[in-house]
Amino acid sequence: MSDLIQMGQAARAASRRLATLTTQRKNAALHAIADGLTAQAGRILTQNAFDVAEGRARGLSDALLDRLLLSEQRIAALAADTRKVADLPDPVGAEFDGRVLPNGMRLNKRRIPIGVIGVIYEARPNVTVDVATLCLKTGNATILRGGSETLRSNLALTAVIQDALTASGLPPAAVQTIANPDRALVTELLRLDKYVDMIIPRGGASLHRLCREQATIPVITGGMGICHIFVDASADLARAVAIVENAKVQRPSVCNALDTVLVHRGVAPAFLPALAERLARSGVELRATPDALAILQAADTPAKIVPAGPDDFDTEWLALILGVKIVDTLDEVIVHIQEHSTEHSDSILTNDWANARRFVDEINSAAVFVNASTRFNDGGQFGLGAEVAVSTQKLHARGPMGLEELTTYKCVGIGDGHVRE
Repeated sequence: MSDLIQMGQAARAASRRLATLTTQRKNAALHAIADGLTAQAGRILTQNAFDVAEGRARGLSDALLDRLLLSEQRIAALAADTRKVADLPDPVGAEFDGRVLPNGMRLNKRRIPIGVIGVIYEARPNVTVDVATLCLKTGNATILRGGSETLRSNLALTAVIQDALTASGLPPAAVQTIANPDRALVTELLRLDKYVDMIIPRGGASLHRLCREQATIPVITGGMGICHIFVDASADLARAVAIVENAKVQRPSVCNALDTVLVHRGVAPAFLPALAERLARSGVELRATPDALAILQAADTPAKIVPAGPDDFDTEWLALILGVKIVDTLDEVIVHIQEHSTEHSDSILTNDWANARRFVDEINSAAVFVNASTRFNDGGQFGLGAEVAVSTQKLHARGPMGLEELTTYKCVGIGDGHVRE
């Protein structure tokens, strides 16, 4: 615990320095980080190869191995995203809600950093860079605790970031990674309220539950999605097949990938065989309700089709598996999503705009789409540069947490000898 306290103390001191930096100083450091990622790609990939080999030996799933894997292309993308963050407007210091009170005092709100942010995540080394860069741009220090399966990769990335911070004249303790994989340190981090201002867990339900139950620090949960697409009776079926394929196949191991497709009974006989035929090319397994199973089996497609189990519609697959259910009404769709969704990303494919409006009004997920893939619920796709997490809760931040969501505000009152009577 003493090491963690020292990290907290160093992070708090670093956050105070970061809070007063100019945008130019922060952007220069971000460009230095991007340069370091490119220059040290070989060093990073060597450590990542050790993590991947060990993960494969431990029997990690293909989905987790994909999340864990870095490549030259992925590192180049991280460097490019870092430069994009530098190009984004700096929210810190922005003033809003300005007004003059009846007594003549001028009052406004000014955006400020949150302070020190702790992020707990699993097999996603890219999160190390995303969090570090967004926190740096917003003047926040961060303490990172990645999964043991990606420890070497995270430490290599953190070393590159800290070297860039030092070269830029900024405190390297602005970005720290817990090097000890002991799970007990997670609970200790959750109770480091003297130094840490906010915790963001990125992982599954068990991690979210642990953080909510054990933290003495405010927690914003994100990173878990049971996502749905409803194919309405009026949908363009050819376009719907392409959208569902993209949502499921483009990157199945991420939180905004599709888990369940709900199909209106009126179009199911035409749509389901076409979908199965397309998804079979990517090896997608379909978990179907009895009526959907009957249609798919009669179509004699090459897709792997099995009956849906009792928990299949409450599962975030993170793999090439898709739940399939036939529905009769939009009412049934809304009830199903409300019962099974984690309120991450849900979409309706329709040409009936009354149905589209009702779906948007009644589905209260962090992102709701019309005629689009769920894969767009992403900081980069939303123009935020990157994201710390996709928040699925309702307080302070929802959806991709970019720069503005990593700030709070203070009220600034400008008086002229004002005293309260």
